[in-house]
Order: sequence, then structure tokens, then C-alpha cells
Amino acid sequence: MQRWEAQVNIILARIGQHLEKTGMAETKFGRCAVGDPRLIGDLRRGRIPRPAMVARIESYIAQREGAR
Repeated sequence: MQRWEAQVNIILARIGQHLEKTGMAETKFGRCAVGDPRLIGDLRRGRIPRPAMVARIESYIAQREGAR
């Protein structure tokens, strides 16, 4: 497994945990976090997120979890 594949798996796991906690739909998460409703599906199909996108995803999750 390449380094970027591991990173994608980690971010997908983090997103999955967040979706499970919140009950949010995958498309809504993508739209709210980065403005792309296809984000999760694309990541599963091999899209490689740049560091700025990973930071936006992490920031969105942190903000949502901090608001709870």
C-alpha cells in the first residue's frame, strides 16, 4: 500500500466515524466540508486529496464535534 492510499483510508475512516455519530448523509458531508457532494465516493474510487483538502475535512469535523 502506498502512502497516499493509507492517508485516504485514514481520512475515510475519520469521515465514517463522524457520519455514524451525526447521522449525516455522505453527500451532505462532502458538500458542507469541501463543497463537493461526490467527495466520499470519489475518495473510495481513488481520488487523492491534497493536504489543503484534508485540512478542510479535519477542520469541518473538529468544528462540528466541538459544537456538540
